[in-house]
Formats: sequence, C-alpha cells, structure tokens
Amino acid sequence: MRIQPIPNRYYLAALFLLTACFVVTISCHTPTKEEQGAALAEKYCSSCHLPVSPALLDKETWVKHVLPAMAPKLGIRVWGEHEYYPPMPGEKPGLISIQDWELLVAYYQHAAPDKLAPAKVPQPLQRDWSFFTAKYPQVTDSSPVGTTLVAFNPDNGSLVTSDALSSTLTQWDSSFRKINTRKLPSPAVDIIFSKDSAGQQQGIVTEIGNMRALDVSAGIITSIALDQPDSRQKDLMAFLKRPVQTVPADFNNDGLTDLLVCAFGHNQGGLYWLKQLPGHTYQQIPIREVPGAIHAVTGDFNHDGYTDFMVLFAAGDEGIWLYENDKKGGFTSVNLLRFPPLYGSTSFQVADFNGDGQPDILYTSGDNADFSMILKPYHGLYVYVNKGNNKYTLDWHYPVNGCTKAIAADFNGDGRIDIASIAFFADFRGRPGEQFIFFEGGNKPLSFVPHSPPLEKEGRWICMDAKDYDHDGDLDIVLGNYAQGFMILDDYKPDWKEYQPFIILQNNSVR
Repeated sequence: MRIQPIPNRYYLAALFLLTACFVVTISCHTPTKEEQGAALAEKYCSSCHLPVSPALLDKETWVKHVLPAMAPKLGIRVWGEHEYYPPMPGEKPGLISIQDWELLVAYYQHAAPDKLAPAKVPQPLQRDWSFFTAKYPQVTDSSPVGTTLVAFNPDNGSLVTSDALSSTLTQWDSSFRKINTRKLPSPAVDIIFSKDSAGQQQGIVTEIGNMRALDVSAGIITSIALDQPDSRQKDLMAFLKRPVQTVPADFNNDGLTDLLVCAFGHNQGGLYWLKQLPGHTYQQIPIREVPGAIHAVTGDFNHDGYTDFMVLFAAGDEGIWLYENDKKGGFTSVNLLRFPPLYGSTSFQVADFNGDGQPDILYTSGDNADFSMILKPYHGLYVYVNKGNNKYTLDWHYPVNGCTKAIAADFNGDGRIDIASIAFFADFRGRPGEQFIFFEGGNKPLSFVPHSPPLEKEGRWICMDAKDYDHDGDLDIVLGNYAQGFMILDDYKPDWKEYQPFIILQNNSVR
C-alpha cells in the first residue's frame, strides 16, 4: 500500500499549534517569590550602583543592618531592627511598595549564606622583615594617638604627622624627634610640600573637618608655614564636606598650579577643581557632586599635552573614572572599572606591572566602618591590566581583610615592581600579619612573595607613605597608628601600643 504524503499545509498547521502551545506554557509561568525578589533587587538596587549578590553578606548582616539602612532611601519606614511600614498618609510615596519591599527582603534572607567563608589565600605570609628594619619615634607622652597623616618631606628628610584626637600637625626631624606642633581646626589627612619665594617650607594641607560620617561643611584646604608653628594658616578654600585628598596640577596650561580636591562627604560630597586665578586666589569649580571621591591620580593619559586625571569613588556607585581634559575648561568622563558597593574601595595607583608601556591599575578594597561590619573575603588588592582603549582586565588578586592602602614601586632596585599594603580592618584575631604586607616582586610579572614583619604589637596602621627620606637610593616606609576606635571584631581587646604615633621601616636593600 502506498503511503500518501501529508500536504505542506498540515505541516504548517501542526508547527503553528506546537509553537502556540510552547508560548502559552512559557507565558503562563508564574514567577516564584524568590524570582520576584531577585527581579525587584535588580530593578531598585541597580538604579544607584552595581547589583549586589546576596552571597556577598551573611543573612544576619543583610536582615538586621544593610536592608534596614537601605529602606529609607526607597521611602520605606523602619521601626525597631527590621520592621517595615509604608509612608505615613500625606508623606511622599515610596519608590517601592511595602509588598514589593518585603519580597525583596525575603529574597536576600533566603538566598544569603548563614556565614561567609574565609578567603583562600594563594600564598602564605612569610613572617620576616625582608630588607627592612624598624625605627621608632622619640616620644615621652603616653596618651593614645589617632594618627591620620604621615608624610616624608623629600627635601630634608623630616616627617609631618597629624593626630585626630588632638587636631594637631607635628613636624619631626630625620631622627624622628619633635621639631614643632601646631593646633589645627580639624585633623589633617593629606599634605603637598612646597617652598615659598624665600625658600621657606610650606605645606598645602587638607583638613577633613570631621572624622565621623557627617555632611558638615567644615573641611578646609589651607597653606601652612611648616617651620613657623605660631603663624596663621592661609585658607585656600573652606566649607568643604570631608575633603580627603588634594592633588596639584595645571589643568588649563596657564602656568598656574591648580588643585584637584576629593571631598568624600557622607550623603553629599564632590570632586572639585580649584582653579588658581592670576591673583593667587582660587575658584571652586564642581566636576562631579556626589559623595565618595577618595583618591585621584593625574597624568596626560591621552597624550594630548593637557593634564587628565583618574578618580576613585568609594560610596554607593563605586568605581574608577577617567576624566579627559577637553582643553576648554572642562572634562569628559569615562568609566574604567566599577565595583559593588560592599567592596569599600580605599585606594588605587597607576603603574606598569607587565612592562608593556601601558599604565595598569592597582586597586584596594577594605573600608569596613559602615552597615556591614564583618570580615569580607573579597577585600584586598587587585591589579587590573590595561588592554588598550580604556579596557582593563583583572590579572592578580590577593585577599587582605580590610585593606586600606597599597603603594607600588621598585623598593629594592631590581627593576621589578613591589607592593606595600596596610589593612586598618585586618583580621587581628585570625590573621594579624595582614596589617602590613610587603609583596616582593618575583621573576615574572604579577608574581610576588608576601612578607609580613612582626609589627602587630606596634600599632594599627591607617595611613602610609613611601619616600627615600635618608637619601640612600631606596624607598623607606612610614606607617601611621590610629590606635583606638572603629573596631569590628566582637570581644577583641587590642594589645598594640596606643601611644606610638608611627613607625619607620628603613629600607636596607641598597646597603
């Protein structure tokens, strides 16, 4: 018997029916509560910053601390630890309904781990001094210290420090004896060394205004005669919200040195160009008025003869942006890297790690004084290699709890880049050696041997500088001790020296 072929019109009808059934099946799928919560998190959280995976924090930290802190930003009222209510009658409607907010909270509570696993360290710390020896200041006062600034003066080998507890600026000689101390309106956190027309030592000092996270316009950029502690400071710009760094550069090629100011702020802040005018006053020009500007690096990154800069923002929408000079009194921004808001970005530096002539980025994360004060395995040091056209890829990472700053340089003169790092929020109980690590560069690019001198009893390091203070041809390091407060480890009792403002790690590699 001959089988008759089925006409094409029946094939088409069958195919249409199967397709329709598939579409109906897909469209009839009802999202689970977890899927709804994930979609809501993507919608509302990513409107301000990178999406945040529930895996970045444990359940308790999400539910009791982070989500209650985020709720008011979306118009949700919080009562007690984590009871949520819609806006009161007559108040501005929230950005999210109370029902959707509770779905979002349930998603994080369900998907987050009970506890974060510690980071896997690729190389154990070598508990030795490498080629450094410690030198100590000559102090007689046993009062606790809160050092916020340490800076070698490259001209004369002296050292300048500032203290948050006394709001003072102190100058030390090359043997680390006090030369003079002067009172400041608020602690200094940054300094630019210079000389006046008579050759006297000057410092352009960044006074933060308040160490606490407040939106108070008390920060000052000021000029100080370092050798005249009784002289008045000359304020260049006042009423800034927690400025943390000032960088000099001539942005408009008029022969006058301008200043770039990172004002971290709290809920408010900004990045400002202080344009120097012919009368040596300054005009404040806002570049980006958002909180979190913490670190800037200048350079002619596009090789057009005008100074550009990169800036790290460390609050909310964290990341590094390149600002290219448009030669017309403005800047065009390009985002280079973005990080989740839980990373707690702290610093970055531009350096050529692989010797290809392209500037790579050394980045650190570790600020841990916000709503999620737990040890985080993703804190640490990262190197992003420049692939050209403003594209960077992560090529090296070393986990360090609470990493605060890193300095990349050839410390021992062997032609390889080394890295010195400090961690203010280190794991003092489980891994105290990570408070200071010296990564000695190896034979291959981005290969390091991590050394950790036994410095845990000497202090808690919040600031660092590296220069050749003794003029012997290699870079020395100074570490600043902020001895009290900002502790995130429960029931941990510090046993470091609370009276010692700093220590010096003298480099002996040339010797």
